[in-house]
Amino acid sequence: MHSFRDCFHALLVAAALLFGAALSCAPAAAQIPAAPVNEQTVVVEGASRVEAPTIRSYFSGTDQASVNRAVADLSATGMFSKVSAKIVDGQVVVTVVESTQIINRVAFEGGNKLKSDQLAVEVQSKPRTGFDKAKADADIDRIKGAYKKIGLSAAEVSYRLVQLPNGRVDLVFTIKEGDKTGVREIRFVGNKAISSYRLHGLMETSEMNFLSWLKTSDVYDPDRLAKDQEAIRKYYMKNGYADFRITNTDVVYQNDPAGYVITISMEEGAQYHVSGVTVTSRIPRVDSRSLDQFVTLRAGDVYNATAVEKTVDSLAREMARLGYAFSDVRPHGERDEATHRIALSFTVDDGPRVYIERIDVVGNTRTRDYVIRREFDIGEGDPYNHALVERGERRLNRLGYFKKVHISTRPGSTSDRVIVTIEVEDQATGSVSLSGGYSTIAGFLAEVAFTETNFLGRGQYVKLSVTEGQYSSGWGVYFTEPYFLDQRLAAGFDVFHTATNPNEWALYETWTTGVNLRLGIPITDEFTFQPNYSIYESQIGVTNTSSQPYADCNNPTNLVGGNYIPTNAPTTNSYYYLPGTGWVQPNTTTGANCLNNGQASVAIKQAAALGPVVTSLVGYSLIWDGIDDRKNPTSGAYLNFHQDVAGLGGESRFLRETVDGKYYYPLTDDLTGLVRLQGGQIAEIGGGNLPLIDNFNLGPTLVRGFAPGGLGPRDISDPYSIAGNGLGGTTYFGGSAEIQFPILGLPKEIGLKGAIFADAGTLFGYQGQTNFSNVLGYTSCLTPAQVKAQSGLIWQQSCLQVDDETVIRSSVGASVIWASPLGPIRVDYAYAVTKGKYDQLQALNFTGGAQF
Repeated sequence: MHSFRDCFHALLVAAALLFGAALSCAPAAAQIPAAPVNEQTVVVEGASRVEAPTIRSYFSGTDQASVNRAVADLSATGMFSKVSAKIVDGQVVVTVVESTQIINRVAFEGGNKLKSDQLAVEVQSKPRTGFDKAKADADIDRIKGAYKKIGLSAAEVSYRLVQLPNGRVDLVFTIKEGDKTGVREIRFVGNKAISSYRLHGLMETSEMNFLSWLKTSDVYDPDRLAKDQEAIRKYYMKNGYADFRITNTDVVYQNDPAGYVITISMEEGAQYHVSGVTVTSRIPRVDSRSLDQFVTLRAGDVYNATAVEKTVDSLAREMARLGYAFSDVRPHGERDEATHRIALSFTVDDGPRVYIERIDVVGNTRTRDYVIRREFDIGEGDPYNHALVERGERRLNRLGYFKKVHISTRPGSTSDRVIVTIEVEDQATGSVSLSGGYSTIAGFLAEVAFTETNFLGRGQYVKLSVTEGQYSSGWGVYFTEPYFLDQRLAAGFDVFHTATNPNEWALYETWTTGVNLRLGIPITDEFTFQPNYSIYESQIGVTNTSSQPYADCNNPTNLVGGNYIPTNAPTTNSYYYLPGTGWVQPNTTTGANCLNNGQASVAIKQAAALGPVVTSLVGYSLIWDGIDDRKNPTSGAYLNFHQDVAGLGGESRFLRETVDGKYYYPLTDDLTGLVRLQGGQIAEIGGGNLPLIDNFNLGPTLVRGFAPGGLGPRDISDPYSIAGNGLGGTTYFGGSAEIQFPILGLPKEIGLKGAIFADAGTLFGYQGQTNFSNVLGYTSCLTPAQVKAQSGLIWQQSCLQVDDETVIRSSVGASVIWASPLGPIRVDYAYAVTKGKYDQLQALNFTGGAQF
């Protein structure tokens, strides 16, 4: 039986004959086709397991060049230990010595960290090839190398052959993975100005510790280590060490204890300051002095290489705006090693007229080309500008979509054309997470969420989440298109529902369901204008059960919108209604009655009686984000001013402003200072009382040491329920100062640090209704005793007594902050220095979350 390869070669010969016939009109150039190979032209000797036609299929002719190629191809199959051929009287005599063993399959056993299909890619031994001991031995090293990449450097690998009929074998690799062998220690040599603690913090690579079972950052990865060295270099250059260089990086694997020891040797050099800055324009129509405003460094500043890059970028963009697309901005620094000063100069010249002929995007298997191209302010046909190309590269790296981004150029079709190649490597951007945590405000909380930051490779952000907790629950759908209408506009929407349950700090529950539309308009890299529109429905409910009888002191027909209390109320004696039990008399021994079993404020009940409230508002945010690192900030400022106007439909009518600012400053190499200022106000539009549901309710988020909703205006009419009857206020402001520091004796990789803080702030300005006599059917404010005298029942007071002090609340305390693999966790312990008379305190505040 002829093999498929025999038929294929026959077709090729036939095609060649037809092609030669077609060229017969040009006899000078025509060639006589080679004679087809067959049993007479190719004689096979020595083959027993491999059929002779299969061997003949490798020969395309009887000339020496074709014979040599065929011998090489046959040898490469691994089916023969020796292949030779010679031409005798026009015949090709092929002599083969078959391999004694042919691999039937390659199998892997004993390992579970890497799957068989992952290991099959690593090895060179393949099925249907001859077994080669040298190749199998090399495969052992390849498998060990694959395990080293995931931190199992002590993995043991061996192989065995399973004999099968007809000289075939199964090649089985046996793997003993062993324990994880990651980075045991990272050492720094030569650093004096910057502590090892700070350098550890700059690196993604970490050391092994008791959390190693949860993390992979302690696995030795040469590529990651190279990024870490670049991060260290940039940090030194940012802080004035212009002569800094890494002299050597030594990576040694040790057996006891097993792991890698990385030693990074460096020369810091001296810290330089800027002696002066000049900008020189060599373009006649551009005045040098007009470009000074784009320089971010001034004389006396610490030299900062990052600021130099920003200056080059700003100057290049300004020149492009002025119409000089081919401008070339070159920075230069003249160092004075004696005084450790650098004279900076920026030269703006009209560079060579080079255009971008083509932009090639390669390596992206998931992210679409246009998502990559849109990060560049230049395109095909535009003048080539190196500063703008570098800016696009930085943007791509910030996206978080890629493991690697590399941009290169090569000459185009003419001397004034250049081809730009953008090489990327996609990485996973989606996650399904189960998160959990606890806080003193929300109680225990769990969240299941699907998050994708590069949805379908389009660069869109999508999140679906469901939360369920002790005091709160909800769900949300979030979507962001970062390039709306093909512009650098981040448009998105949020659909959400949240609910809170009654607790010791609030004797009521709330529900909010709504939609938020937002648009982010970047003004600069740091400054963003973000308009938004929101419409949502919110509602307050007062529970009235036997375990939470918070509405049994008032006839709910007018106050809570339900028939919780029967109309056939007793008219004599001091009865009150207990849900699940019925009408009961006050206990003369314990004094139990409807007031002291926990009673929501009459203002809260009235808010519940109003039912759902629809709020339609339009607003905007002005955001400045200049923080150096969102996960572990050490310098920079963040400011968010937000304003909303409600009244575009719905029931709510108000004007609300809030502001929140943070400033981080490195006090020393290991100490970070933080100053935070915040404030807000809300006012009813058109006069009248502001609904309770629109008020600010604050606690530890403003001044630590106070309970949730524990400071500000309170209804003190009922002394038994003061804690749960915070009313909220219309104006607040506060500030805090904090110093964060490493905890001595603990390795940096654990992620623990401490902080001391001082907070001060206040909340005041209750503007809601206080007299509910007409609602209850009274002509004036009545005390519970007066109500009892009229009805014989113990009822709640019909008017509020509001404590609305403007006293400044303050506290001092200490914190433990843990950037754990399970999520950020923070514990604050605060002591209240000053407080209002009826404020509610809570010294310990705990927040935390997890992903597992």
